[in-house]
Amino acid sequence: MKERVINAANTAGVRLIRFLYCDNGGVIRGKLAHIDSLAPRLHSGLGLTVAMQAMNMLDKLQPVAGMGPVGEVRIVPDPDSFVVLPYAPHSAAMMSDLVQLDGRPWGACPRSFLKRMLARAAEADFTIQAALENEFTLLRVEDDGRYQPIDSGLCFSSISMSAAAEVMNDIIAALEAQNIPIDAYYPELGHGQHELPIRHAPALRAADNQVWFRETVRNVAAQHDLIASLAPKPLPEQAGNSAHIHWSVWDTAGENNLLYDPQDAYHLSQMGYHFIAGVLAHLPGLLALTTPSYNSYRRLQPHFWSSAYTSWGPDNREASVRIASGLWGQEAASTNLELKASDPSNNPYLALGGLLAAGLDGVARELQPGEVTLIDPGNYSDEERAARGIERYPTTQAEALDALEQDTVLLDALGDELSRSYIAVRRSEYAAFSAEDTDFEIKHHLYKF
Repeated sequence: MKERVINAANTAGVRLIRFLYCDNGGVIRGKLAHIDSLAPRLHSGLGLTVAMQAMNMLDKLQPVAGMGPVGEVRIVPDPDSFVVLPYAPHSAAMMSDLVQLDGRPWGACPRSFLKRMLARAAEADFTIQAALENEFTLLRVEDDGRYQPIDSGLCFSSISMSAAAEVMNDIIAALEAQNIPIDAYYPELGHGQHELPIRHAPALRAADNQVWFRETVRNVAAQHDLIASLAPKPLPEQAGNSAHIHWSVWDTAGENNLLYDPQDAYHLSQMGYHFIAGVLAHLPGLLALTTPSYNSYRRLQPHFWSSAYTSWGPDNREASVRIASGLWGQEAASTNLELKASDPSNNPYLALGGLLAAGLDGVARELQPGEVTLIDPGNYSDEERAARGIERYPTTQAEALDALEQDTVLLDALGDELSRSYIAVRRSEYAAFSAEDTDFEIKHHLYKF
């Protein structure tokens, strides 16, 4: 594989290769190797100070034990993730693991965390397919510094399709060039907002695809003199951007979808119900991983179709977990679950790994998710929600982090180094943004996600 990567890079005229990772603040970072040093760097990686996993999205270093000026890990690329970048001249990239100098995975590496959770799933004789379903907002910067959406069309409107046709064509072409298959495309509810679902893939590849998606959308939009913001709520008065997680559970051979049961009223297996129950049981703390930014909690409001209460239901777009209706004639293969409370500010390795840890706990303990929700759970009275075991989400980043700190299953899955550094970074972001005005918050989130 390493020889194929070197040959592919040379054939494409690549000069610089990005070794990328996604950090605790959800920021995509990395270093670059020159083509002449690619061969040894594929083996030994590029050096990185351990302090980088204590850096927040404002580039403020946090006081995390063991993550100061002393110590190094290596950014070691995964050759299977190699892509030539269609939006950057003579450039390629690989997703990377953070590895200790003794060759073992670093405990604070998010990608290695997802790998650990996939290994747990394999021990239970199943594997995961997933996709993150992204929305983003296309904006122009006016002379006075205001951010102006490129259109003011209606949801799914052809006016919005036409307004974005040129840039969307180039975004899709760039994704296709990186072998990221597109499922569909449509303008969404917000002005300048567009949704571009990509096809499902094995969970690790799905997380890698999310990084390539974010990079591609932002870079291609910039070539059109546009800002593509994947912030959860880049414009407070407009609809927020989600990254719904769709997932299915398969046997290790990849032949049978273990979520499917044709005899069930919703075509869902008992394993599927156990998985849903695990997600719901851990959802308050899981939100700290799937909707992790200060800006995320502007989006998670009742009656906004983003989900705001712990609940589940078939094709219920206000429920936490939706049982998505299958494709006609392909129900066995297409049955999947959707987590609504997920947005593009998350680190996809932490989001998918946390989801898997929660679901595995539900399967292991054979939890049940409670009564199905067939209406908007926000339309129940407080008493009705309490009787059904439906709870309101944490309403701030700080509350979600509190819930994560109290969730021993998620903390055990993350491990000490990753959980300590992650919580420290995210708490520092809450402290910074809660002390400033809305303009400060929007500015930083709009440009960085």
